[in-house]
Amino acid sequence: MVASSGLFSKQQVKQHFWLISANMDKIHLGIIREQKTPPDNRTPLTPQQCQLLQQTFPQLKITVQPSPHRCFTDEEYAQTGIEVSEYLNHCHILLGVKEPPPPTLLSHKTYLFFSHTIKKQPQNRGLLQTVLQKNIQLIDYECLRYTNGKRIIGFGRFAGIVGAHNGLMAYGNRTGLFTLPPAYRCKDFEEIKQIYSHLSLPPIRIVLTGAGRVAMGAKETLDLLKVKHLTPQEYLEHHTWNEPVYVHLQNHQLYRHKERHDYERHDFYRHPERYYCHFEPFTRLTDLMINGIYWDPQAPLFFTKTEMKNPHFSIKVIADITCDINGSIPATLRATEIGNPVMGYNPQTEQEDQPYQPHTIDIMSIDNLPNELPRDASDTFGSLLCEHVIPQLLMPHSSIIEHATITQNGSLTTHFNYLHDYVS
Repeated sequence: MVASSGLFSKQQVKQHFWLISANMDKIHLGIIREQKTPPDNRTPLTPQQCQLLQQTFPQLKITVQPSPHRCFTDEEYAQTGIEVSEYLNHCHILLGVKEPPPPTLLSHKTYLFFSHTIKKQPQNRGLLQTVLQKNIQLIDYECLRYTNGKRIIGFGRFAGIVGAHNGLMAYGNRTGLFTLPPAYRCKDFEEIKQIYSHLSLPPIRIVLTGAGRVAMGAKETLDLLKVKHLTPQEYLEHHTWNEPVYVHLQNHQLYRHKERHDYERHDFYRHPERYYCHFEPFTRLTDLMINGIYWDPQAPLFFTKTEMKNPHFSIKVIADITCDINGSIPATLRATEIGNPVMGYNPQTEQEDQPYQPHTIDIMSIDNLPNELPRDASDTFGSLLCEHVIPQLLMPHSSIIEHATITQNGSLTTHFNYLHDYVS
């Protein structure tokens, strides 16, 4: 048992492992090189995690494709006894983070990565078509869920941590009241915590939305900075505070049924179009909004572009961690970049403008925020992968893997038949 690693129990998976390994000398697992532009430097498994997996399961062989961008160097993998090789043809299972370029996909393999296809994203239609043509079993990390429906794995916590940090950084840049360095210029999260220990924020009013890992990561940042947590009633009733404050709004505090004016969770997730968003009072009292809430395209917006023209709309900086383009935040016109994280939005022209101007609302909408703290984010992600996903992969049958499998044997699986028109 490797309990000290915090990854997984050997007993947890060994009863299933022999069922697969009995039919093959080795189970080969490969880690592919990230090739999106701009480069992503995260990895699904750290060198130590690869080493622990191989030590625990002698039949498991891991090969890492070399990369000049990965946050853990090729040498770090080699030093822990992991093979580094350009060629992954011998691998049965291939792990990545972001979508691989379609020409690099190997036929008749099992792939795990964030495919960004389940919402019929137009930019990845060709990717899914290639997956089908090459008879690939595609397992999407985003679809790996426990039996209660909760997501198993993701980079959400660090997206929230960095997103809140960047939102505060943008507010400091806009007002000149304080300064924060970009997260990517810090060695790790521990260095950021040291910076927070010496930072005193001015009286600033912050709204945080969401209830998942992203929102909890953002809340972690605010709590580290000792921002006072208020109830919605306190936030709305007391307009003046001599210290930084925030309110954390979740679905039941944001949405109301159009006829009943109540909130029913299961009904909302089945029919979000039947609800309206009760966010307007907060737009009049907020300096910084941090959005970490999952948004369904059928769900209502927080506010409209017309409402953003109102002189009483007081929000000056929006950290849109979810980065749904033209989504719940209508001013999120595009994804910004780590090296240039903030764009200005002119509510009168409804167009992008230079940030930090008196007439702009400044938008931070980076879509790969965990990439600013890649070693921390990769370590957390890999731990979840080892503990909750790899044991399922090694089972002869797993309902968790089945429900996350988008394609198999050259066809869409039953759960994803709704994508048929998307790939036809």
